[in-house]
This record gives sequence, C-alpha cells and structure tokens, in this order.
Amino acid sequence: MADTVTGPARTPAAVRHAEEVMGTVFSFDIRGGAPSAVRAALDEAVAGLHRADTLFSTYREDSEVSRLARGELDVARCAPEVAQVLELAAEAERVSEGWFSTRYQGCLDPTGIVKGWAAERAARLIGAVEGVCGVSVNGGGDVQMLGAPEPRRPWRAGVADPLRPGGLAAVISAAGAEELSVATSGTAERGAHIIDPRTGRPAVTDLVAVTVVGPRLTWADCWATAAFAMGSRAALTWLESLPDTEALLITAGDEVRCTAGLPTKLG
Repeated sequence: MADTVTGPARTPAAVRHAEEVMGTVFSFDIRGGAPSAVRAALDEAVAGLHRADTLFSTYREDSEVSRLARGELDVARCAPEVAQVLELAAEAERVSEGWFSTRYQGCLDPTGIVKGWAAERAARLIGAVEGVCGVSVNGGGDVQMLGAPEPRRPWRAGVADPLRPGGLAAVISAAGAEELSVATSGTAERGAHIIDPRTGRPAVTDLVAVTVVGPRLTWADCWATAAFAMGSRAALTWLESLPDTEALLITAGDEVRCTAGLPTKLG
C-alpha cells in the first residue's frame, strides 16, 4: 500500500460509504488515492459483498450454499468463493479443535466465517489501489484496518461494553501495524445466537462478549465465535496459544479478562 503523502505531512483525501448488505451495514473509510480509482475499487468491493450474500445466505433458497446443503450442487460446481470459504472454515475448525464449525444439527451453515472474510477481502481490494494509504471496513461492528488514515495517526476501533449500553469497554489502536482487525462475539445485541457445536444448541457459558484482535478479520471473527462457545477459562488459555492474537473477555459477572499482550493494542 503506497503512501501518497510527500514533503510536509498533509491529510489524505477521504472517501466514505455505507452499504446495507448481509443483514447489516458495512462502513468504508478510505484515505488517499486518485478519487476515480478509489471509487471504482469501492464499487467492486461493494459488488463483492452483494455477491457473497447471494452465494452464502442461508435465507435464500437459491443461494449456492442452500443448494449445496440440499444436495442439489457439489462444491466443484459452485463458484470458486464457496470452495475458498469452506477450506478456510475447515482450517478454523481444525485450529479451534471443533469449537468453530460450519455444521449445526447436520446442516451446512458457513455464515460464521463469511462476514469477516468478505469485509477483509473488500478492504484488501481497496488497499491495493495505487496511492491509498489507509482503509477501514466495518462490517456490523467487526473491523478490518489497513495502513493509516493520516501520517502519525493510527486507525482506532472502539469495543462496545456489553453490560453498559452506549459505553466502551476498550479502544483498540492499530499503531505500528500495517494490518489489524477487531471482531466481537457476544449476546448483547443478538441474544443467544452462538451455537455450541457439541450440542447444536445455543452456547451456555459465563461470557457475554469476546473481542479478538489480530491481523486478519477472517480469523479474528472465527476465533471470537469459538472462544465464546468455550467459556472464559478455556478460551483464554486457547487464545493465548494463538500467534499474533490478543483478546478481551467479559463475563456476565462483569469480570474482565485479557491476553497478556492486549495492553499493547490499547489506545
């Protein structure tokens, strides 16, 4: 990602956009680059989000994932994105020892990985545009950040406090990182929607929220989901074992736990 700032530091031009897709809002904040090239990349990125929704939505009977689940298609006859996402999901299941899964009660449902994957893909597509120095894509509260919005000013992402509506539990800073993502799983906004893969039922744990910080939103999104299903004690031990990964865990009793390196990401 090239930086367009030369000579005295100046503020790169900003392009912002919000798109309703996948049942949520994806917000784009793009800094630097030629406006025409940025707009073209933004249009392509937005089209990619809608394509992902068309391919992966379990609410659409004609989506490839729905048809795959019904046995009307096999992976070889699906769009290349389907095979890619299923391979990534299989890796997430392996790393999490089954706590992340795309199958619930025998039914294929890869939506737990799709939003993070789609947001990261959109950010990287725009970040590859010549002259772009910073990109932030926020997909329903999960954020992929690349570069920086201005010289000497990093991207920052607030983490909502699940027990105090309107408050922040932490602010994550991307200072010193060319890429950083923040993903949260919990019950505050959507209720008990995270499934325990062992039972096929909503996970019953001591947690109300897990926020994972790492370079790639694809994985941060998966790890937050898996960690929530594990419960705080097992999740913290597991998250500490993952490379380039930090996390903040909040229990129903208002206890805050975090990985050892998380303080370096606060700001």
